[in-house]
Amino acid sequence: MKNKILTILCVLFGLMMINSGLNKLFNYMPMPEMSEEMMQIMGAFATIKWIFPLVAVVEIIGGLLIAIPRTRALGAIVILPVMTGIFIHHLVLDPATLGIAVILLGINIWAILDNYKKYLVLIKH
Repeated sequence: MKNKILTILCVLFGLMMINSGLNKLFNYMPMPEMSEEMMQIMGAFATIKWIFPLVAVVEIIGGLLIAIPRTRALGAIVILPVMTGIFIHHLVLDPATLGIAVILLGINIWAILDNYKKYLVLIKH
């Protein structure tokens, strides 16, 4: 039962990451109203021309990998830096929307913990 719940959550998580990545590339969803501080931050990111495409590609690849049970361990590690950035962003700049970031980070960490044996091979001598 635990594996089925994790699979469902990882598929939903993966779809959200894929959608977010595609939106960064194709801008098909409107941006919510932003504070002045957020507009400055987004402007700063926009000056670094490669950052949004890079994050978008990582979100798409990580989303695809985490949604597929066989590649979930790799996907969870690939998407972790992006999720950490999302969590810290909401924690520092937009605490009102922190809930969804906590849930998504929790799913990501659960997927990592569920696959910890696959990572041990990387650190054993």
